[in-house]
Amino acid sequence: MASDKKKILVVDDEAMIRRILTTRLSMVGYKVVAAADGKEALEVFTAEDPDLVVLDVMLPKLDGYGVCQEIRETSDIPIIMLTALGDVADRITGLKLGADDYLVKPFSPKELEVRIEAILRRVDRANVSGSGVVCAGRLQIDFNKRQVTLSEERIRLTNLEFNLLKLLVLRAGEVISRAEILQQIWGYGPRQQADVRVVDVHISRLRVKLKEDPKNPEFIHTDRGTGYFFQKVTEIPQVLGA
Repeated sequence: MASDKKKILVVDDEAMIRRILTTRLSMVGYKVVAAADGKEALEVFTAEDPDLVVLDVMLPKLDGYGVCQEIRETSDIPIIMLTALGDVADRITGLKLGADDYLVKPFSPKELEVRIEAILRRVDRANVSGSGVVCAGRLQIDFNKRQVTLSEERIRLTNLEFNLLKLLVLRAGEVISRAEILQQIWGYGPRQQADVRVVDVHISRLRVKLKEDPKNPEFIHTDRGTGYFFQKVTEIPQVLGA
């Protein structure tokens, strides 16, 4: 059961889907607000300040990609995208724009509930746990303030990106499989091979923000066929809630 009445914004142009998701999510304890198109989604987002957005890709007036991009200009709120597109590359587009996860239509409302719960639980834990500062060459990570600086320049990360970086840093030098990263950060394991692409895309986004040379990475390294590891930690404190 959801607690503290977290607010979910559901954006879909199909009235039936909005009704089903509003009913289901309300039954498990969320407050739900809804929008039927991209323009309305941004208006409701600004007015209601939700804790998470469930966002359809195919929307009138402004598509889900555009809505996601607009939200990411000002907020790191979790976004789960809904897509009817069968091409993996199309689904990955939303992740590259800053979405945290996606579900392909038709989907089980129960699976959506599980993913929402997992993401919000991670956000809550991240907001109350972790202290100390890690130095890794030019990179400094303040777990208490949840701030990252590179050569004294502030790097803006979403909550999910910060949690991903934190996981890698706290286990520096250890290869972490894509499946374990998915479980640790997203709260579910891979059901099919395409699921682990969520991890790959977010690692790619994180590398871009850390200004990594893909041919000669300074911080996040790939163990081909397995996963990723973080290398250059020079100072690491005892961190709570790791």
